This record gives sequence, structure tokens and C-alpha cells, in this order.
Amino acid sequence: MKDIVDTMVQDRLLDEAARSRVRRMQAEGIPLDQALADAGPPQDQVLPYLAEAFGVPYVVLDPADVDRQLLQEFPARLLLKHCVLPLRQQDGAVLVATSRLFDTSGLDELRLATGREVRPALAPAPDIARCARELLGVGADTVQSLVLDAGEGGIQVVHEADESVDLSEEAEDASIIRFVNQVLTEAIGLRATDVHFEPFEDELRVRYRVDGVLQEAAIPAEVRRFQAAIVSRLKILSRLDIAEKRVPQDGRIKLMIGGRDIDVRVSVIPMLHGEAVVLRLLDRSTALLGLEALGMSPEDRDALARVCELPHGIVLVTGPTGSGKTTTLYAALSRINDVSRKIITIEDPIEYHLRGINQIQVSTKAGLTFARGLRSMLRHDPDVILVGEIRDQETAEIAVHASLTGHLVFSTLHTNDAPGAVTRLVDMGVEPYLVASSLETVLAQRLVRLICPACAESYRPAEREALRGAFGSEVPEELHRGAGCRECQGTGYRGRTGVFELMPISEPIRSLVLQRASARQIRRQALAEGMLSLRQDGWRHVLGGRTTVEEVLRVTKDERVSAEASA
Repeated sequence: MKDIVDTMVQDRLLDEAARSRVRRMQAEGIPLDQALADAGPPQDQVLPYLAEAFGVPYVVLDPADVDRQLLQEFPARLLLKHCVLPLRQQDGAVLVATSRLFDTSGLDELRLATGREVRPALAPAPDIARCARELLGVGADTVQSLVLDAGEGGIQVVHEADESVDLSEEAEDASIIRFVNQVLTEAIGLRATDVHFEPFEDELRVRYRVDGVLQEAAIPAEVRRFQAAIVSRLKILSRLDIAEKRVPQDGRIKLMIGGRDIDVRVSVIPMLHGEAVVLRLLDRSTALLGLEALGMSPEDRDALARVCELPHGIVLVTGPTGSGKTTTLYAALSRINDVSRKIITIEDPIEYHLRGINQIQVSTKAGLTFARGLRSMLRHDPDVILVGEIRDQETAEIAVHASLTGHLVFSTLHTNDAPGAVTRLVDMGVEPYLVASSLETVLAQRLVRLICPACAESYRPAEREALRGAFGSEVPEELHRGAGCRECQGTGYRGRTGVFELMPISEPIRSLVLQRASARQIRRQALAEGMLSLRQDGWRHVLGGRTTVEEVLRVTKDERVSAEASA
């Protein structure tokens, strides 16, 4: 044992202070593996030394190397409780991955539960937990206990036709509560923005939207039996009617997970095989970004900052749902938020609380719509107004008149690009002369995934001519991409940033608006004045090694980079 510690000191994994600490803990009866773990080096550096010294295999875990049929013989509850994982049969015994060489209680329980002879193999605990979650599914121990309880009559299996079952009691079962909590905790850990519970004939599928892309969560197949109870638990949390299964319902949940304040928007819709639930996760503890952190080019950032200082006018941010419009608007408001300005917002919902800014929550049931709230806001002597979304002619006209009477108005529209926002306002019924005189800037945006820094690599693009045609620019010899690793769940991406298309409303563009010009004509003029399209702005991130060509093409599928750019 002393040789291990001395060897680690020689290899500079431990210093003299750490060696003394390990010796002291050993003298107190603490096992060597735990003492070494507490001394500082991570397990993936310590365990190979222990494995070599005691003749135990050290394994690099990969779910593909685990015998799944063998795994079925072992209780998930014990595997997750002791953080162990059966790997394969070897010489008449089952090789079991563990991170604790001297604590054999987990292996002993597996031996008693299955009658199998087991032998240890060392692997880091985080790797075992990750691999077990992928193979067994989220909440596997909880689902297993639910199945056992159902078989013993402790909890009734809910069927859609069985209206006599008290879903409220079943939804309050400790195992159901624990399973829902485990799903939400994993979703937050993966940085998911949405969680989808989707019932099908023979399964309940759970998916997370991470960095804008859906990925399926590993959950045990048996969970389908408890789908109705899971939905009822979510309804209870969001104060919805658990007896109503025929119409859609919307609610909200406030959670505290790992010390983080999470606001959850809940949408329940009846489907063919049961009720589907989508949870939108809003992390209120996330720090608001400034304009500098949005991913804008310095030129666009400076242009937007100048617009924010205007005394009146309309600034529109456009893009599809989930493209980061609200984040951009909040960053703009934060920049001009001071004691000399009164800022009022009306939103649906209020996603983040902004200190020093008056925020109004839309309430359709109470009759508080965007239009009605906007009218009331104007009587509160604001300098700056934010309207969460312009959805109809009435809201659009009030926003325009507010800007013409000396207010700076920020809002969003759902259009594909910046020029489309101008024609959308006219199509809504706002007179072209009002649009031309009030609109100051339109900013279209998308979010692209960032290359994972842990697995970033360079490569030589095969079709440089095709890329030159798509982006209208020279293609370098080498580009970057993510190879896929544990940090990014094998996707090659981690995090997102924005790509932008900023269109100031110049005098020539105002003239085109007055002439009821098409979005194509306005776009041609804006490009001639130097506007970069979304795809061209995305190319800036590609050249900087921050994202990939595929990612930029994915979020700009509807864009045409043609001769208009050089016209």
C-alpha cells in the first residue's frame, strides 16, 4: 500500500502534503481508495494505480461493451444504490464495475440477490453512473419499485377506461413523485429547455430539447404502465384539473432544483393514446446576457446600441420560436435601464425578472391582452416600452402610435428575415406611411450550436466549391467540428450563440415601404447598403471555429444567397 502512495508521489499525482493526509486517514481506519480520493487526484487517475497493485482490471466504460441480457438479471435498485454495473461473464463469474475496491457491500448484495459469483473491475463512479443511466434509463430503480408495488397491489395500474381509479392519490405515490423529480433533474443537468412526455400505443417516450435539438431520454419501457399517474402528478404540480382529459390545459410550476430557481410552463394536450405533456424550463437563476455576449459582430452590436439610445421609434426582433428573441430584447433593455428612464414591459409569459423595470403579465382569462395592456401602459408615462409580441392589427397600430408620440418601442414578430417584418406590418393593416415613419431597425436572428470545446477538431472540407456557392466567400483549407464526447453527449456541440441580420431603416428603404414594395425588393436594397444575411453572418462563426457549416445551413434553410447580394 505504501508503494502505491509513494509511486503516485514520484509521478507527481500527489504532493508531500497529500501523502501525509493519506497516511493520516489510513491510520484512522479509512480505506486507501477513499483516502486517495479525498486527497485530490480524480478517480480516473487514482484507480489505475489501485488496479495494478491489487491485480484487478481497470475498464474504460462504453455502453456498447455491456452485456444487456446479463444486465436484466440484476436489480436496478441495487445497481444504482451502490453505483455498480455488471459488464460481462468472465471465467464463470460476472465482472462488475465499481469505484470502491475495499467496500464490498454492493458486490455482496448483488451476489445474494442473484446467486451469481461476481468479481470487481475498477472504473470511475461518474462513468459508471453515466453508463447505467444510458442502459437502464432515467429513474430505473423507481420504475422497478413501481412495477413490484403494482404486482403486490400497493399501487394500481391506471387505464384510461378506468375512471374509478383515484388518480390524485396515485399521483402522490412516493415512487411517481421520485420518478418525475428524476426526469426534471436530469433535464436541468443536460441544460434542456423543454421536456416532452409523448404517449404511444406501446411506450411513453420522453425527449429533451438540448441546444435547440430534441434527443430521446433513456427511460425503462415499463414506465408506460404508469403514464396516467405521471401526467396526473404533473397536473397536480401545475394546479390543473386532473379529471379533465378531453381538452388542452396550460399551467405553471415553480421548482427549486440544486439551488436553482426554475419556472416551468406546462402544456397538456389529449392525444390518441393518452395525454401528452410538454414542459418549458426557464432557469431564472441564469444571468442575463449583455449585448457583448449574444454573438453579434462588433458592427451590428454598435448599430443596435445606437438605436437603443434613440428617443422614439420601433425596434423589431424577428425569428421563429426559440430563436433567442427575448434574450436579445432583455439585453437591449438592460443596457438602457437607469434611473432616468421609465421602462414598462408586457409579456406572455414574463421569462426573467428585471430589476428596475416594470413588468406586466398578460392574462387572457382576466381580459388583459397585449393591446389592452399597451393602452394602459401609455398612461403611466413610460420612456421605453417592450411588447412581448405583435400578434394582431390592434397591437401593431397602438405600438406604432406609441412610437410616434415619443416612446421607444421594442417588440417581436414571427418572420423569416428582417425585410419580411416590414411587409408583415403592412399586411396586418398598418398604413405604409405609419410603418415608414415609425420603424427604425429590424433584427432577424437564429441560434446555432457551438462546437464542443472538449472534442473540437479541424478537418479539410471536401466540397469547397459547393461551400463557396452557398456562402459567397472564400473557403479556407481547414474548418472545425466536434468529434463527439461525454461532455456533449456525443453530439459534437455544446451551447449556442446567435447569428443576426440587422437592417437599419434607411431613407431608400422608407421610400420602398411607402411604395408597398415587396420583401424581396426591400431585401435587395438592404443588401446593397451592406446588410449581412443570416447565412453570411453565420459564416463569420464558421471561420472563427465556433460552429460548423452544417449548423449554419440547418438554421438558414429558407435563405437564398443569390446574385442579389452583389447587385
